[in-house]
Amino acid sequence: MSESATVGTITDEGVARLRARIGLPQVYPVPPHYLRPGADAFRHVARSYGDDNPLWSVPSYAPTTRWKEQIAPPPLIGGDSLIGEDQLTEAEWEQQKELRGDPLRGVHAFYAASEREWWAPLTADQRIFRRTALVGVVDKPSEFGGRGVQEWTSQAYRTEAGVLLGVQHRMMYRTERSKARERKKYADVTVAPWDEDQLAALDEQLAAEGPRGSEPRWWEDVRVGDPVGPLVKGPLTVTDMVCWHVGMGMGMYGVAPLRLAHRNRQRIPRFYHRDELGIPDAMQRVHWDPSYARRSGNPTTFDYGRMRESWLIHACTDWMGDDAWLWRLRVEFRKFNYVGDAQWVEGEVTRRYLAEGDRPAVDLDLRTRNQRGEVTSPASATILLPSREHGPVRLLDAPGSTLDEAFDATIESFSGGRA
Repeated sequence: MSESATVGTITDEGVARLRARIGLPQVYPVPPHYLRPGADAFRHVARSYGDDNPLWSVPSYAPTTRWKEQIAPPPLIGGDSLIGEDQLTEAEWEQQKELRGDPLRGVHAFYAASEREWWAPLTADQRIFRRTALVGVVDKPSEFGGRGVQEWTSQAYRTEAGVLLGVQHRMMYRTERSKARERKKYADVTVAPWDEDQLAALDEQLAAEGPRGSEPRWWEDVRVGDPVGPLVKGPLTVTDMVCWHVGMGMGMYGVAPLRLAHRNRQRIPRFYHRDELGIPDAMQRVHWDPSYARRSGNPTTFDYGRMRESWLIHACTDWMGDDAWLWRLRVEFRKFNYVGDAQWVEGEVTRRYLAEGDRPAVDLDLRTRNQRGEVTSPASATILLPSREHGPVRLLDAPGSTLDEAFDATIESFSGGRA
């Protein structure tokens, strides 16, 4: 079979070539959106997902908290191309020539799952470095698009001063476009218009929301079964996604306007398809162009998984208060969130215990649920809480003292990917 005949198709050869890259440090496709994120970046990122906690956005507020200075909202540490200059050895830079191109060229990629861990707060105006590698390739048949592959990538981060910040394992689900269109799994999904009473009910919920802020949530006061949320997000609009991009950038494909778009087309020409006027435009427009979304097998445009991930983080930080620490978050994106859909971010406490022997912690079961009653993103989180008996939150040590050590340890813990 010719190479052109396999474009857009998941083949055994392509999967084998992809697996051969597991564990090899690689350059990220685009430079970081924020090279030295400061107070403005912290505010812009928080606003992009609707978070009004002054801990992220009001410099005069932060000194009154246990952190003593402004810190970044958790979504900034990780999150695709937001931060991190590549840290590679000279030999690893040379090896990048062998890692060019996509072994599954033309095969669609959905952001389908994420596992994150935070080790230390990020303060303003620092250079940040990252290590990136493919860590797992799992064959997983897709009801939506025939054959599917889970492609897991890990990134770890440190500051220029050597503070290890955290790690993210990110899964892109690869599906064949033509089969997705043929199956039309979501052809019967409809998004009904919202009436005035429904919008008024949403407004009432939004008006009642807010961060817990400076009031500690004491570990001793938490009980299994306590509710988390709900936060309401939506109904989703294209404007929400425009505001998202203002804070979060354009992601790993480096989508850009005008002359920069021309340069990006030269870099990744197959990422651009002509629109109805014959103009080359990015495939990423499935998120704001309804006709193009239908070509991918969806009834209309839809959100980014990273948006819902940040909404789940928002629910955690609103609930836990400023004295606590979000340690871990795991999330899967099982259903699309279409323009016009609302999502309720909700959950409950499932466990209260001492983590690593002596750190007061709670585990949460979380989810996003739409107006049709469907769970679109099941998730879980672990939060460290202040304690009257055990004292203020003490952060967990990173798995290593250098970025290389931490990255190797997290890759080892993730060996083989997730089935």
